[in-house]
Amino acid sequence: MGEGQLAAPQLTPPPSFSLCSCCPITAFCDTAPKPADGFSVCLQAAVSPSLGSEEPLSLGAGEPEGLPAGKRPGHGAAGIWEEGTATIWRSLSPFWGEEYTVHLPLDFHQLAFYVLDEDTVGHDDVIGKVSLSRDAIAADPRGIDSWINLSRVDPDAEVQGEICLAVQMLEDALGRCLRCHVLQARDLAPRDISGTSDPFARVFWGSQSVETSTIKKTRFPRWDEVLELRAAPGAPSPLRVELWDWDMVGKNDFLGMVEFPPQVLQQKPPNGWFRLRPFPRAEEDSGGSLGALRLKVRLTEDRVLPSRYYRPLSELLATAVLGPAEEDAASPLAVLEELTSGDCRQDLATRLVKLFLGQGLAGPFLDYLTRREVARTTDPNTLFRSNSLASKSMEQFMKLVGMPYLHEVLQPVISRVFEEKKYMELDPCKMELGRTRRISFKGAPSEEHVREASLGLLTGYLGAIVDAIVGSAGRCPAVMRLAFKQLHQRVEERFPQTEHKDVKYLAISGFLFLRFFAPAILTPKLFDLRDQHADPQTSRSLLLLAKAVQSIGNLGQQLGQGKEVWMAPLHPFLLRSVSRVRDFLDRLVDVDEEEEAGGPARALIPRSATVREGYLLKRKEEPGGLAPRFAFKKRYFRLSADALSYAKSPEWQTRSSIPVSHIRAVERVDEGAFQLPHMMQVVTQDGAGALHTTYLQCKNVNELSQWLSALRKASAPNPDKLAACHPGAFRSARWTCCLRAERSAAGCSRTHAAVTLGDWRDPLDPDAETQMVYRQLLLGRDQLRRKFLENSSVDTTPEAGTAKGSGSLEGACPDALARQKAAAARLLEVLADLDRAHEEFQQQEEGTVAPGPLGP
Repeated sequence: MGEGQLAAPQLTPPPSFSLCSCCPITAFCDTAPKPADGFSVCLQAAVSPSLGSEEPLSLGAGEPEGLPAGKRPGHGAAGIWEEGTATIWRSLSPFWGEEYTVHLPLDFHQLAFYVLDEDTVGHDDVIGKVSLSRDAIAADPRGIDSWINLSRVDPDAEVQGEICLAVQMLEDALGRCLRCHVLQARDLAPRDISGTSDPFARVFWGSQSVETSTIKKTRFPRWDEVLELRAAPGAPSPLRVELWDWDMVGKNDFLGMVEFPPQVLQQKPPNGWFRLRPFPRAEEDSGGSLGALRLKVRLTEDRVLPSRYYRPLSELLATAVLGPAEEDAASPLAVLEELTSGDCRQDLATRLVKLFLGQGLAGPFLDYLTRREVARTTDPNTLFRSNSLASKSMEQFMKLVGMPYLHEVLQPVISRVFEEKKYMELDPCKMELGRTRRISFKGAPSEEHVREASLGLLTGYLGAIVDAIVGSAGRCPAVMRLAFKQLHQRVEERFPQTEHKDVKYLAISGFLFLRFFAPAILTPKLFDLRDQHADPQTSRSLLLLAKAVQSIGNLGQQLGQGKEVWMAPLHPFLLRSVSRVRDFLDRLVDVDEEEEAGGPARALIPRSATVREGYLLKRKEEPGGLAPRFAFKKRYFRLSADALSYAKSPEWQTRSSIPVSHIRAVERVDEGAFQLPHMMQVVTQDGAGALHTTYLQCKNVNELSQWLSALRKASAPNPDKLAACHPGAFRSARWTCCLRAERSAAGCSRTHAAVTLGDWRDPLDPDAETQMVYRQLLLGRDQLRRKFLENSSVDTTPEAGTAKGSGSLEGACPDALARQKAAAARLLEVLADLDRAHEEFQQQEEGTVAPGPLGP
């Protein structure tokens, strides 16, 4: 998490947005003005570009239907963060189910979702947008979870950027005078086809107006002009400054405005940077004619203290997982398990897993939850079937440490299914006999022919999947194998009877097959196995394969018991695979317990592992007089934690590299700099202190966002990051952005650090995870106090140990009760200490106490 700069050392990560659309989404639209090629959603967060600390944002997108084409707003550097979903082709009710978590500055003010119709030729069409203000998202702690009608995109409302003004109110013999010093503007919207604008400012005061000169082809104009206006008779008037893009032909384009009431002009005249706003107007509701988008957005804002303040709580958490689980009722983990539910439980599980991974206690943590789950389960058929904290933690644990393993096992077969696009169907109600390609003089193939062909294709793909899985025991991460071994032992101890001999296998396969392999096969995009969602035919094929893998994971116990009798032709293959899966699970848990179960030095991915790779276009260092398109060469890039390396092809032995430790900024580049879209720059610093810029072009906005995020994550710990840089390029003896003639001129736009979070490559951040645990524990503090410290009926005498009652504590061992009361008291003490630290920090922030170290 980003941390602010305050008197106390580094306290503050930004608020965290949680927006996910994991539930099915449907959009409705009565009219479809034009056939849609494919829909995607572009997510943008707008922010005032003043320097400041950052906050995390998580987002997800829904689905729209037939929508009219609109004018696409200028993107470029439009806002602090931009992300795009995958495109859903040929659908008026697309489902994405994509989730994003992003760090944004604390002063962000708006989140917008643009629904686009992707065209293979020409520009994409903007169908509509959903715009949410920060206040609207934060109004309910649960966030927003609803269908929202799309509204039309008004070019005059698509403004961005800031203007720097210095205003003075003067009085002389002629009366009142307003002097407005228009210095500069930054990050203006690109209105021209070149990706720039020709901005000028128009100042209004009362009945008078005056304009600045026009600065050509820039989004970062510098006027430095002083404009004077005389007061007209009558009541005091507000000051309004408008920015416009000058056009030789047609009307000028609006770039934004600022307005100050008379009271502000008299009491505190404006002096500084001010965010541009659109003209005031009522929000136009399309009434659903453009379609609707289902979104789930949640904003959580919190402050992260220095590590030392979380040490007592971390020690309590560590002590809990190493102690007896069955009688535990007062440890932080026991309280959390009782309090959380639903989406909150999944988020908490992810935080806890990452926290214990960082401490080297992932294995004991999962074993603690397993012991509690097993102890309260009487029917083995219900073991781990609910979304308990134990189930969610194991699921998130697999995603955090097992994604490279998942990719290695499944990616070859998934890629084949996508590329070969074979038609497969066993359900007679869904068969389309004309879809199969079969050269015959006897007409369309029969239902039996389609079934036989589909069965052969399915068993072929399934055979490859099963072979890959059962042969992967040695490649499964050791920390996962140890967790499965512990799970195997606990279940076998709890259900040793012969009739329950398969329960120990089902416990493991229920996680590995039903919650890991099968979901990844069903939706490869959500597990990073593919860049795009599957088309309807491929999606159906993946569904059949996922159903089959699920049946294998259930060890064939439910074959023939459901409604899908049409799956019967696959049963012989599935039953043959079950014995192979049992052997695989035996080999999987046959691992040395002395192996490390994850520790602080054990990152989620090795430093030498490739974080991201692919072809990019790289600009030659000094292209001289070459035209831009000839100055770029195609190179294959690989990013690890240590270096960004590149060569002519993946197999090329000679590679150049940029050390990650040298990176000082990773930023977008204006389209107008090279007349090319999807550009970014990597600014590095050599040993002599000189800065060097490498310009790279991606193939689309999604790839650009992914590379920006990956590079920023990798370089996050680097010192001496740049606060500002140029979003343009130095060409023709001047910067294309701010038009300055000095190559060494200071950057005209602030740098960003927004990244996409929530994926398996994320770094561990134990302080942020512990802060979230602390906030969850606060919800149960009163309940904990009443249960253990204020309940006078709880007696710890030996006689009370034999008493039975309705209370959860009655009838328990007196020694256990005493331990639980002591643990509850200690937990409440730790929470109180953290409360005081947060209060002192807030007082320092508000200036009510002198800056200095927090705490006693």
